[in-house]
Amino acid sequence: MASGSLATPEARANNAPHSRNGQGGPGAEIPQSLDDAELRDWFESLEDVLHRHGSAEATRLLRRLDDYARQQGVELPFDPTTPYINSIPPERQPDYPGDEEIERKIRSLIRWNAAAMVVRANKGDKGVGGHISTYASSCTLYEVGFNHFFHARTEDHPGDFIYFQGHAAPGMYSRAFLEGRFDESHLDNFRQELPRGTGLSSYPHPWLMPDFWQFPTVSMGLGPITSLYHARFLRYLKNRGLLQNDRSTVWAFLGDGEMDEPESLGALTLPVREGLDNVVWVVNCNLQRLDGPVRGNGKIVQELEGIFRGAGWNVVKCLWGTGWDELIAKDKTGKLKAKLEGTVDGEFQRLSVAPGAVVREEFFGPDPDLKALVADMTDEEIERLRRGGHDPKKVYAAYKTATERNGRPTVVLAQTIKGYGLGEAGEGKMVAHNAKKMNAEQLKAFRDRFHVPVSDKECEEAPFYKPPADSPEMEYLTARRKELGGSMPRRLAEHEKLDVPALEKFKRFFDGTGGKGVSTTFVLGQLMQVLLKDKGVRERVVPIIPDEARTFGFEGLFSQVGIYSPKGQLYEPVDREFTMYYKEAKNGQLLEEGINEAGAMSSFVAAGTAYANVGVPMIPFYVYYSMFGFQRVGDLIWLAGDSRAKGFLCGGTSGRTSLNGEGLQHQDGHSPLIATTVPNLRAYDPAYNYELAIIVQDGLRRMYADGEDCFYYLSVYNDDGYSHPAMPEGCEEGVLKGLYKLKSVDGKNGRVQLFGSGPILPYVLQAQEILSEQYGVGSDVWSVTSYSELAREARAVSRHNRLHPADEPKQSYLEQVLPTDGGPFVASSDNVRLVQDQIREWVPGRYVALGTDGFGRSETRPALRRHFEVDAESVAYAALSALAADGDFDAKKLPGVLKDLGIDPDKVDPMGA
Repeated sequence: MASGSLATPEARANNAPHSRNGQGGPGAEIPQSLDDAELRDWFESLEDVLHRHGSAEATRLLRRLDDYARQQGVELPFDPTTPYINSIPPERQPDYPGDEEIERKIRSLIRWNAAAMVVRANKGDKGVGGHISTYASSCTLYEVGFNHFFHARTEDHPGDFIYFQGHAAPGMYSRAFLEGRFDESHLDNFRQELPRGTGLSSYPHPWLMPDFWQFPTVSMGLGPITSLYHARFLRYLKNRGLLQNDRSTVWAFLGDGEMDEPESLGALTLPVREGLDNVVWVVNCNLQRLDGPVRGNGKIVQELEGIFRGAGWNVVKCLWGTGWDELIAKDKTGKLKAKLEGTVDGEFQRLSVAPGAVVREEFFGPDPDLKALVADMTDEEIERLRRGGHDPKKVYAAYKTATERNGRPTVVLAQTIKGYGLGEAGEGKMVAHNAKKMNAEQLKAFRDRFHVPVSDKECEEAPFYKPPADSPEMEYLTARRKELGGSMPRRLAEHEKLDVPALEKFKRFFDGTGGKGVSTTFVLGQLMQVLLKDKGVRERVVPIIPDEARTFGFEGLFSQVGIYSPKGQLYEPVDREFTMYYKEAKNGQLLEEGINEAGAMSSFVAAGTAYANVGVPMIPFYVYYSMFGFQRVGDLIWLAGDSRAKGFLCGGTSGRTSLNGEGLQHQDGHSPLIATTVPNLRAYDPAYNYELAIIVQDGLRRMYADGEDCFYYLSVYNDDGYSHPAMPEGCEEGVLKGLYKLKSVDGKNGRVQLFGSGPILPYVLQAQEILSEQYGVGSDVWSVTSYSELAREARAVSRHNRLHPADEPKQSYLEQVLPTDGGPFVASSDNVRLVQDQIREWVPGRYVALGTDGFGRSETRPALRRHFEVDAESVAYAALSALAADGDFDAKKLPGVLKDLGIDPDKVDPMGA
């Protein structure tokens, strides 16, 4: 039985536990000294304040009383939850503004077509899957929003932003069908998307449906965190004077089971800290996750309420439909409220589909007072008692409250039944998540429940149904969306083209560093400085750094553009006397995200998709500790690709041997390999300042002038132990394609081709000198800026030739520039061998890949590079060994070479060290 805190004020006072010293405490049970008459005086005083001044003033009064009580030594028990009833009582419930009957008919049609779409997609041997139950539970939650709240983007309204629950996608397709955006052929090709453009994707995927979906959400937890950072980015745009969006609301529809993902709840304090009252979360609490109840032995709604209230959110509970109002009002003892609170979710799930007679006996029946509450109700009336998430009036009241901004974010906890309306096909059952088929009888029952005008015979084929255009339902649906700006979801990719600086603007990076050692991370900071001063793009650059700006040498940005804070700077920073002090500003440009890669990546997505979401192209440069990029937030990077995000991901302190002191957990050598798995991500590994400048300028052109849907991964290093040469004439094409010849040396004893990338390239040049001076071997050194770009282009050419056997074969860039008689090839980088192995198929000779396979560790850079066998001596020996294998070097000399070069052949294999 639940706590007496759910009873009436009188009952609570009579039942409240007390400690022996007069203060409440767990298990304390001493008699109270206040009699009922005195308690009534207190209650009447509070009611008088409510009547004369309203609830806001009553809240202020109670808070002041709370403060005063604590000053007097009274310890009040903390309770993060409220009674298990609706937050909005019937007397405060606003009138419903719509035509309830017509909206019910529209909901029924959308429910039917959504179910029919999934059923038809799984007839016969198709077996493409799909989900019926999630939308069945959330239909009312969406439709109240579509009819009365969700505003599309128009010329005079920036629009609302809806993060649709991924598994509810069939419902959005069904509504779009009624709106005329899709025809039956589209619905008949649900999850059958080949050829492209003929079908509908399984879940929200902008890459697959670029005019429809805006936000990928079905990887659980990513919708919640990205929605919060999206709401924050809207305020960022507003405070920087780039977009007025006061009327925009970010809505995120989430599942109660989804809340167990760390990303779902990990950023809850952000919108409270920054006053983001432009975000509303709607958690569909159908009490069931994929395999069973979310909290079978507990109450997920109460758990979530405590979490959100503790974080500072407004919480609106929408738990019970209108039919419960009278019962709760008649409950003078508080027993019904206590019963609702005391019943665990697993039991509610069972009772949700039980007949009315069973509910009467098993829920109300054990207590005579509760049984009397429903004595005048029929079993059918008990069975029709709805949960709040299925009652449009209750949902509307919750949404209206949620959108009345008060400086804090709001979550609506809406209780529903998973598979609502599916009956024996899955309503409230453990199989509901996987429900994708319904037989003829189940379809008939579903049709009858929602009064869909489809005959018995037609039911067997699960036909789609669309009323005539002049029907009341269609006219109403059209009128409501017209009033709210048009159809949603809708992605608008048309936007202004930015005036990208020409390559000439970066000429300061073409002359080399004059013998001075400079890290490419430092060069990236200098490139950003150029962009932040360029009139064509300076306002659109968004530097994003998770608490490592000083590590990267970017602290100059603090004073130059300021760190974004909606509150400005309310304190005197401790380093104020320095030029590069920590400067926060309301219109600050830099997003300094703290130790929070997931949040920083969410900001990157918000900035990188702003061109489509709000029509304002922004240029994010997310610079992070390389190891904590793909490894930590790879799912969000995949989401960025799906979202068609633009911008630059910059793996600062890249390489397994460059970040020498930090050790195993920090040293990256595989992010460029993981980057190859994202189809629209262009990954580069430059060694020199001019290479980086060429790549960044071309990326800006591709993304922001030509409109290409891609984004970039740049490996940049903190190794400042080598100088950068002047840019060779005519190397631009090779830098962008991925490879160009840097230096050639002749020799009498054979020839090799040496590939180098990043900070290992100088070691390759040293190896060239060793081979020439000590062994008379000639060589060509090639700077490889991108193995993945080389491999992708070569694969495309190979595919074309394979599929066009009658045409003259094309040649890939690699095949055009690499010599066929230049000896073996040795490729080295600060990454694992598989990065270099990508191009093996197109290398015209023996190919040896050297890399940093194995766990990193702390040491000096020279020691680490010897350990991983990518230093100059190791490269030179690998070249001689390859020459020997080809018969161009005396293999008997190799033991002596090992001794000459100081290489221990019996040292530990770094792969297993």
